[in-house]
Amino acid sequence: MRILQVAPLAERVPPPAYGGTEAIVSLLADGLVRRGHDVVLRASGDSITLARLRSVYPRSLRTAADIQAVVPYELVHIAEALRDARDFDLVHNHAGEMLMAFAGLIDVPMLTTTHGILTPDNRFIWEHYNGFYNTISWSQAKGYVGLHGPQFAGVVHNAIDVQTYPFRADKEDFLLCLARVSPEKGTHLAIEAARRLSMPLIIAGKVDAVDRAYFEAMVEPQIDGRLVRFLGEADAQEKRDLYARARCLLAPIEWEEPFGLVMPEAMATGTPVIAFARGAAPEIIVDGETGFLVDDVDGMVEAVRHVGEIDPRRCRSYVEERFDAPVMVDGYLDVYERILESALGEGVATASLRSKSQAGTRERFTR
Repeated sequence: MRILQVAPLAERVPPPAYGGTEAIVSLLADGLVRRGHDVVLRASGDSITLARLRSVYPRSLRTAADIQAVVPYELVHIAEALRDARDFDLVHNHAGEMLMAFAGLIDVPMLTTTHGILTPDNRFIWEHYNGFYNTISWSQAKGYVGLHGPQFAGVVHNAIDVQTYPFRADKEDFLLCLARVSPEKGTHLAIEAARRLSMPLIIAGKVDAVDRAYFEAMVEPQIDGRLVRFLGEADAQEKRDLYARARCLLAPIEWEEPFGLVMPEAMATGTPVIAFARGAAPEIIVDGETGFLVDDVDGMVEAVRHVGEIDPRRCRSYVEERFDAPVMVDGYLDVYERILESALGEGVATASLRSKSQAGTRERFTR
């Protein structure tokens, strides 16, 4: 297949630290190339990929301190992707609503992966989008029910490259909260749980400008360097080390998070996850087996006391079965096949786009 993958310009593919969408695009593009497909990636010029890279700007917009307004760069990025589209069988959009708004200008089928959430304003674009879309969890799919225009192509869970996460069965005596520091991630609740348990907590994550007031009011005053430590944004190597060493990962999410890559990342190292049972968390964690699903800080505190009952090896094997990169690539190839059959007619798509040599469990998705 000839596939055009369009990533956001905000972060490099793959991201050096924070950037869930770009991490997924990287794994997918490289995985498709390994299966023998012809893949072009539209992304920032500093991206690293097995696909053929095309870019309108030499580095990610977040690292470009001289840029005052990102929209002009994003518009050219979108325009160049649309010009490329006629050379491909399918356009896979990870760049959101801006590319969707122009989808009607091309005849090539477009799949949009919903890495974010549907808001009242961007719903206007969704109602005028006649392409296909998939969600990254069944929980997220509920927010798109009732849309008129786009065609739902199923659910494909996000994934990680499990082999790059070191497994460690013996853990150190500290809790970990690794996420963007913000109210919806519940950083202050992780601190509350740690204080009630008198267990050290390491917080690792970036603080966006919009969350600076929250950080200064709710988090920073509680950082004492002993019970509560703040490391800032962890890079790829540092976060793997933290995951592998931590007693458990705390995810007191205060919103309906569409996925949450930190959960399978931690479990891949053998570290259980304790999360509030919101968003996609119940699709990622097996309660009592790879972690615990709780409703509040009281439940989180109690779950930490039982975290020793979780088998680190089961955490690892579960992620290998459900959230390893080849499983996600299988899922997207299933979706691509159904889109081509729908858009071009039965029999136009190849009988199977999946590599027959790829072993492993795959979850089938239905529309």
